[in-house]
Amino acid sequence: MIFRLDDRLLFPDPALAEPDGLLAIDGDLSTERLLLAYQNGIFPWYSDDTPILWYSPHERFVLFPDELIVSKSMCQVINSGKFRVSVDQCFEKVIAACSAIERPGQDGTWITGDMAAAYAELHKKGDAHSVEVWRDDELVGGLYGVAIKNVFCGESMFSLVSNASKTALIHLCKTGLYKLIDCQVHTAHLESMGARMITRKEYMRWLNGEL
Repeated sequence: MIFRLDDRLLFPDPALAEPDGLLAIDGDLSTERLLLAYQNGIFPWYSDDTPILWYSPHERFVLFPDELIVSKSMCQVINSGKFRVSVDQCFEKVIAACSAIERPGQDGTWITGDMAAAYAELHKKGDAHSVEVWRDDELVGGLYGVAIKNVFCGESMFSLVSNASKTALIHLCKTGLYKLIDCQVHTAHLESMGARMITRKEYMRWLNGEL
């Protein structure tokens, strides 16, 4: 069953989501609603020609930092010093770059203007963060997401040169700030770095600080 949200600040039980994870439509992208969503294992994912769609997959594709796989070639890239990494230096540039990057099999972007503005507000409040990767003074890669306790809910990443987004993810894992990184959607790229599926029940235990 798909629920329609109204002005009340609440969500239905995520366990009631459709098989594809779709739980609810409509509502708004206020910082209060976004934080409530992430605290309950829910995230928005939609395009300009649809209403706001809220998802809570029955399985989550996640990466535990202590299970991170760094290839020998990536170790060489990191040790070479070709990239400089920063955190929260240009959040809005990162989200703009994630929106603009072309992705195989996708027609356009799900990062709408309203979505970008909403996450920028979360960033100003200290709940959303970015990792930036630089080559000289050029922003060549990065990622952004929402932090809920010691879980980082990754939203998107981009790379303009080889290995830049991997460098951002490796840096995030090595900060020691997070016990789990929620990657949301399966990709072979992230699986090769150690990401795997867990159940929603286990995910919520991590999110609630029970593990």
